[in-house]
Amino acid sequence: MKLYYSPGACSLSPHIALHESGLAHEAIAAPTKTHKLPDGSDYYQVNPLGYVPYLVLDDGTALREGPAIVQYIADQVPDKKLAPPNGTLARYQLQSWLNFIGTELHKGFSPLFNPAMPDEAKALSKERLLGRLKWLEGELAGKTYLMGDDFTVADGYLFVVTNWAKPMGIDLSPYPNLVAYRGRVAARPAVQAAIKHEGLL
Repeated sequence: MKLYYSPGACSLSPHIALHESGLAHEAIAAPTKTHKLPDGSDYYQVNPLGYVPYLVLDDGTALREGPAIVQYIADQVPDKKLAPPNGTLARYQLQSWLNFIGTELHKGFSPLFNPAMPDEAKALSKERLLGRLKWLEGELAGKTYLMGDDFTVADGYLFVVTNWAKPMGIDLSPYPNLVAYRGRVAARPAVQAAIKHEGLL
């Protein structure tokens, strides 16, 4: 399968999931600023929406949207416990985390990346983000990972999104549980492998 990614973007989450899974894959850079693929072709010809991640399966079927892609990857290797089994309450809790990260954190960062966004709007977005991070800090108390002792695809996603705090001027030091959690995730060999592949070390 092929994963189209942009270095350091949210596509790092399925990139981590692929490394955790051990599944054979090809990761292809599709930078969001240029939309030019390594061979010089236009990424819009692959994905008309132009954003990442985008997963193309061996039969040519495509999947878009990170939370769907990472669950697909996890379900290919159930023994790795990257996602609880479908139909279980734990699976719905995983989906709840993926939705929270996607809508409350990921999209919360979006205005901060937009140079055209007025400073007042950025300040409001930042204030809302800090509230969500404070809540998250409490949820991480006494836990190794979001779902307990097992690393799941939600952890890869949370790690990637919270990577954006530093470049966006958000100090995570008031959230020691989150900082310690990020250290645990960062130390995982698969996370290091995905980061290295994207040239982020």
